[in-house]
Amino acid sequence: MACQSCATGKDGQPKGCKNNGTCGTDSCNKLTVFDWLANMSVPNGEKPFDWVEVRFKNGRKHYYHNAENLTLSIGDIVATQAQSGHDIGMVTLTGELVRVQIKRKRIDTKNDILKIYRKASQKDIDIWSEARDKEEPMKVKARQFAIDLKLQMKISDIEFQGDSSKATFYYTAEERVDFRELIKIYAREFRIRIEMKQVGFRQEASRLGGIGSCGRELCCSTWLTDFRSVSTSAARYQQLSLNPQKLAGQCGKLKCCLNYELDSYLDALKAFPKADTKLYTEKGTAVCQKTDIFKGHMWYAYEGEWMNWHLITTDQASEIIAINKKREKVASLEEYAVDLVEDEKTEFENVVGQDSLTRFDSPKGNKKRKNNRNRNKKPVQNKVEAKNNNTNASKGNTANKSNTPKAKNQANSAKPKPRPKRKPNKRKPENNNNKPNESK
Repeated sequence: MACQSCATGKDGQPKGCKNNGTCGTDSCNKLTVFDWLANMSVPNGEKPFDWVEVRFKNGRKHYYHNAENLTLSIGDIVATQAQSGHDIGMVTLTGELVRVQIKRKRIDTKNDILKIYRKASQKDIDIWSEARDKEEPMKVKARQFAIDLKLQMKISDIEFQGDSSKATFYYTAEERVDFRELIKIYAREFRIRIEMKQVGFRQEASRLGGIGSCGRELCCSTWLTDFRSVSTSAARYQQLSLNPQKLAGQCGKLKCCLNYELDSYLDALKAFPKADTKLYTEKGTAVCQKTDIFKGHMWYAYEGEWMNWHLITTDQASEIIAINKKREKVASLEEYAVDLVEDEKTEFENVVGQDSLTRFDSPKGNKKRKNNRNRNKKPVQNKVEAKNNNTNASKGNTANKSNTPKAKNQANSAKPKPRPKRKPNKRKPENNNNKPNESK
């Protein structure tokens, strides 16, 4: 969802609002909420909800009380209350939808009350923009100081307060880190109040953003707000290979999208017999090797014949299990596997008149030999063309002239002369010094 200035242009190219993340509709920012109650008026006698949602750097959002009854709309830059001083942020949501968000996130509006001071002036915006410009070079120096002290931590992001009085350093670490000496170095070098805040690897990925293996932006940086635990059993239920390189996301943890379709897979697996259930036949005991949830197929192999798999449906497997519960055995799995007819693969034909899809699959020939042959044939072709030209010219003349001996001689001279046959080279017999000379 893009704002009007970000929409597609006439030539199909995106216009680009060039507002650098401060669109009037706030639709180009992270974790955007669409205000679907904006065009609905408040009932008579009801006051509009006096809380607003304010966004800060990298999707950090807080809810503030509009005690001064300021006329605020989405996109306004305001000065908000902080622990010390004030902070600068942008209004992203107003009205009754803020009440819904506060209720969903369980925010206590009686005790945790933060106020909005005023709309930001130009001086406040200038100080805020100057502080934001310092963050990137400061992050490079901060990482170097942590490396020099040999601390097992990573400075992922730095965020200045709006009045440029404090800087929050976000870091990730697998173990507990003693950074007391590091804070002293930061305070001496940067001359500012320092606050260290540890975040998880998923929170780091949501703050920084990125592109996932699916080719889209990370879910945690666009719309996902709660991080549920993901286990390897989710991959097993979906018949995925347990490859950590493919199952891990940008944060190094298991992908959050493994939980999206897990419930559908669990419902589909209820119709499948358990994979650890063995099938007993007169030919031998069969063990499940593989299942296809979408088609409802199962592959079984006899014990001792692990290379030969037999494909049956889930209904047939349930039927064999029911027979085995009666302490009876079926003849073999082959009787059930024969009844199953596999779908034929659809072959795409060239009905539009385009080139073949497999035109690049054919092996390439030796172009050098073809070029050499063509070079040898060029003078012969020239002679043939000369012959055709002479014959056409002779046809244009009268019949009497064509029968003259002079014309016959010209026609004979136009014919290509055959190449003389090369005589085979007769190899001279080699004198063998070991053999005796017969002439003697």
